[in-house]
Amino acid sequence: MITTWQRYLRRHPRGVDMTVALVLFVVAFPGSFAGVDHLAAPSHRWIGVLLAGISCGALLWHRTRPALVTGTAILCATGMALAGYVMTVLLLAPLMAALHSLAQRTDRQTSRNLTLAAVALVVGGSVMGGPPGESLALKVIGPAAYLLLPAALGANARFRTAYLESVHARAEYAERNREEEARHRVAEERMRIARELHDVSAHHLALANAQATTAALLIRTHPEQAEKMVTALGATTTAALREMKATVGLLRQSDTPDAPLQPAPDLAQLPALLDAHSAGGLAVTLTTHGEPRPLTPGVELTAYRIVQEALTNVAKHARTNCAEVALSYAHDRLAISVTDQGAGPDRTSGTGYGLIGMRERALSIGGELHAGQRLAGGYEVTVELPLYPHPPAEDNSP
Repeated sequence: MITTWQRYLRRHPRGVDMTVALVLFVVAFPGSFAGVDHLAAPSHRWIGVLLAGISCGALLWHRTRPALVTGTAILCATGMALAGYVMTVLLLAPLMAALHSLAQRTDRQTSRNLTLAAVALVVGGSVMGGPPGESLALKVIGPAAYLLLPAALGANARFRTAYLESVHARAEYAERNREEEARHRVAEERMRIARELHDVSAHHLALANAQATTAALLIRTHPEQAEKMVTALGATTTAALREMKATVGLLRQSDTPDAPLQPAPDLAQLPALLDAHSAGGLAVTLTTHGEPRPLTPGVELTAYRIVQEALTNVAKHARTNCAEVALSYAHDRLAISVTDQGAGPDRTSGTGYGLIGMRERALSIGGELHAGQRLAGGYEVTVELPLYPHPPAEDNSP
């Protein structure tokens, strides 16, 4: 959790840098006057104060120019070592801060090279210019340890920051992918429900319109047949309401998961579908070739909807009162054809939503659909569906 103090520090980085530089100068200032044990500080103390002030002042730009600031601090620390100062942590504090910032803000190679240069120059200057009686620990081990420690801490901070950024990036990427996947699934579900609603409404409305038109024509001359048409019209509208209720019920499934849903239509309901069309004045003949086989629910629904939509198109657009439906079972495929001898002005474009929906249904399970005029006259819709459906292969061509 980010506290108020941390937010203040992030909003005022310049003030923080000035405070740190001032504190380090205060720390380095007494180091230029103090000695260690029997070793006294050099008589020209102003050199230490001046160099400490320069290195601390350079820290104000450690965020934007860490390499330049570190180089300046190295030269100042080396100058103090050559001047005979004992290189304690007090005098090395500005250089230690610069090395930490360098390791945190630059790449590994730059940090390593400047850190090694700092250790070599400061230790070398301390060995050459240090007091004669100074021990090896004060000349070599102490300065080297003081300079390597902040560099290691800065590198660790850089690795931690990079790790947190990568974790955050992966979380954002995963969240974005989840949102895209959810949108994709919602779009697919909407298309599926829209396709179902189109098939149901288009079929039943076209059939009801044909029945109502036929009944209106026969009501005076053949009242008994007109009565049968009106009775069939009631059955058609009841079936339409039932199927639309089942389809729209899918939208409420999340709210009422235990609500019973109607089973999906299958080829066993083809006779009822053909009888409904016959009641509307379209005589449909059904022929079956080969031995019928049990199909998966997806193939059953696809086959039924394609036949339903094809017959709806015949009733709406073809100028004929008869059609033929043929089912051909092979060892691994089911072929369906719906043909008629009629012709209509809207049957040659192939861009209606009905044809698009039939083609999408066939492709969704790895099948193929073709529709067009017959050479012998009339119109034909043919489709081949696999008995063991699989999604179509993705097209990876550029």
